[in-house]
Amino acid sequence: MRKIRAALILIFTLLVSINLSCQKVDQSEKSAEDTMIFPKGWLAPEQFFTSKAYVTGLVENDSVFTMAAGSVLFEAGARSNWHLHPCGQILMVTSGVGYHQIKGQPIEIIRKGDVVKCPPNVDHWHGASKDSSMSHIYILPNTEKGVVEWKAPVTDEEYANL
Repeated sequence: MRKIRAALILIFTLLVSINLSCQKVDQSEKSAEDTMIFPKGWLAPEQFFTSKAYVTGLVENDSVFTMAAGSVLFEAGARSNWHLHPCGQILMVTSGVGYHQIKGQPIEIIRKGDVVKCPPNVDHWHGASKDSSMSHIYILPNTEKGVVEWKAPVTDEEYANL
């Protein structure tokens, strides 16, 4: 039961955010899946994602490190719901091109090599661009204070508002 709970926590925490400046998507980039460092993982729950995203847990949450980490692959057009993390989240983009948005701010384009710090208790979403898949590593610190609070899906209008 404990491992199942930890796996569920990792699935729900995989939602991450990313910041960068808006630039046109380069169609010549390889897909995120072609350049992934970690396995593709399992299909993320559809009640928290639009389209297909896959999650791989990398560091199981425990009482020593009180953090969780994993990898997420978003297929082109896939995205998380709006959500927040009580202690914030760090995202490291490992391949592809994606989007990140903090509520009330413009969408930002994120690319391989970008690192994004999502502030604690701030609504945000992240996912792949419409033309490219995207993968990232997520880190959730201080999980003893909570992991994730899921909100409404990102609408097509919100997603397209570049």
